[in-house]
Amino acid sequence: MPFTPTQLLIWAVALLATLGILLRPWRSPEYAWAAGAALLLTVTGLIPLPSALAAVAKGTDVYLFLIGMMALAELARQKGLFDWLAMVAAGHAKGSATRLFDLVFLVGTLVTVLLSNDATAVVLTPAVYAAARAARAEPLPYLFVCAFIANAASFVLPISNPANLVVFGSHMPPLPTWLAHFGLPSLAAIVLTYAVLRFSQRHALRAPLATEFTPQPLTTSARLTAWGIGLTAAVLLLASALDWQLGLPTFCAGLATVLGVHLLERASPLPVLRHVAWGVLPLVAGLFVLVAGLTQTGLTTWLARELAALAAQSPTQAGWLGGVVIGVASNLINNLPAGLIAGSMNQIAPLPTATSAALLIGVDLGPNLSVTGSLATLLWLIAVRREGGHVSALGFLRLGALVMPPALLAALALI
Repeated sequence: MPFTPTQLLIWAVALLATLGILLRPWRSPEYAWAAGAALLLTVTGLIPLPSALAAVAKGTDVYLFLIGMMALAELARQKGLFDWLAMVAAGHAKGSATRLFDLVFLVGTLVTVLLSNDATAVVLTPAVYAAARAARAEPLPYLFVCAFIANAASFVLPISNPANLVVFGSHMPPLPTWLAHFGLPSLAAIVLTYAVLRFSQRHALRAPLATEFTPQPLTTSARLTAWGIGLTAAVLLLASALDWQLGLPTFCAGLATVLGVHLLERASPLPVLRHVAWGVLPLVAGLFVLVAGLTQTGLTTWLARELAALAAQSPTQAGWLGGVVIGVASNLINNLPAGLIAGSMNQIAPLPTATSAALLIGVDLGPNLSVTGSLATLLWLIAVRREGGHVSALGFLRLGALVMPPALLAALALI
């Protein structure tokens, strides 16, 4: 498909933004590259201002969801809930690194399924980091669990990943239909992710852990925070059952928990709100504008028609090709924009159910290749840095190249 100079410029800006997010030159924040690229496309007229504003508005539900989750995570951190959970987890490990690894994987799976992959990245990661420190263990093997299970378990339920809502939009399948399509593929993805991760970290998991732990009693504020997180999970499940968008309920539940705890303490919630990673919002908004620019080039329409034509001849081949290509593309432009493209493709040229399912698996599972693959992984990376840890993009890619392909291929084979 030939491109005009304008189209090539849009692609060049999108590529530059992706490289900036991945490499962070001069220690610049990720959001500076996404938001800066979006602003550049808009002020130069490559994307009309109304189109850019409409793209930003598309992310409203995601912004609300993230604010609610990030506020809950920061509240839990400040009230000592994470420290308490860390001591409990380390105590249950009984000096065994592999037992702690298995416990983190199990909890990460449950949090992802019931609260979403972003919750695993934002809420669970600090707790796992604290658990590793309490056990005097190298934290990276356990932190990697949080990153990879956040994507591997993200298509068990519709609420397990905001990208699921982006892909299907108002055409979300009923829960029984969803489970019929994605039950076995998600199970395969989880099992293979566990197996490869456990094998790759086997040397680090041989060292014994500390065994003496004396958890401090939970404060009233920490207990209320835990109840607030549980309430949020229940609200998300109810909203999913009623086919509601998840952003506003999550925002309201998170805000109610923060305000309720501070009202009880007769204290200001500003310390919590001040430490929320607000830079995530312009990052997401910038990504939505970038995908609007890519759509404007006509690429989405061309891809949709080509994939629909292939699906008419061979639905199996179309599923494999679509799932793998969108999985790789998610690492280049992030899976939220990739989900928007996949959803748009299904509207432009309706695809067979198996092909649509393959696209969703690519959007959810493909991002386990790199740190730029999904919003959850970027949130995880931010959480790790806040705790003083460091994970290089190349180091993550090396591990992702082992973990992602077998899980993705197995999930696509079981559609």
